[in-house]
Amino acid sequence: MAVYVYSVVDAAHPLRLEDLRGVGESPGELRTVTAGPLCAVVSDAPPDLRPKRRDLAAHQAVQERLMSDGTVLPLRFGLTAESDDLVRKALEGRTEEYTARLEALEGCAEYHLKAAEDQETLLRRILEESEEARTLNDEIRGGGGGPDLPLALGEIVAEEVRVRQEALAAGVVQALRPFARDERSSQPVGDDFLNISFLVARADEKEFREAEQGIAERLGESVDFRLRGPLPAYSFV
Repeated sequence: MAVYVYSVVDAAHPLRLEDLRGVGESPGELRTVTAGPLCAVVSDAPPDLRPKRRDLAAHQAVQERLMSDGTVLPLRFGLTAESDDLVRKALEGRTEEYTARLEALEGCAEYHLKAAEDQETLLRRILEESEEARTLNDEIRGGGGGPDLPLALGEIVAEEVRVRQEALAAGVVQALRPFARDERSSQPVGDDFLNISFLVARADEKEFREAEQGIAERLGESVDFRLRGPLPAYSFV
């Protein structure tokens, strides 16, 4: 039977997994595969695995339990192998790499930050501060100018939004960077202008959270900050 792989930890890591369930409608018992200094937490893989809420929660519960007792390399949902032996060979073949990552993540957690700016507030600010945008907008509202004016205004506004939000995102990251060991940026989607994960040492979590809260307060209600953490360090494995 195929094997579902949850995490990699040090072989000496506490494994308090007895009350947790694995993935699948009829989940198999959680077990471990050990190779030298490393240990993988696995279970039998169901044949029809899908990212259902039940299984995503089971996967995450394993990560959080292991994380509460020490350092963990959390693997993404859905990783399987053909057998325990192949999992063991993978651990043996990547012992140095996995050991180095465990050392790098020791005593740390991931914090994921997304931020969006209220579009109406941003547009109003652009029209107040950009003379070119304000002039075109006044002409359009007054019924003057040609049919190309709305397109020209849209292009000006879009460029202003890009420049302003890139600067805002850079400023937020720069302010939080001193409290993190590492960072990983992802492409923002929707109205978000920022989508980033920070690797934060446990000793620095309080200062990191206070810094994030201070930035959010300074920027005001027009900017929506969504900070999640502490999380298993998926982005840094």
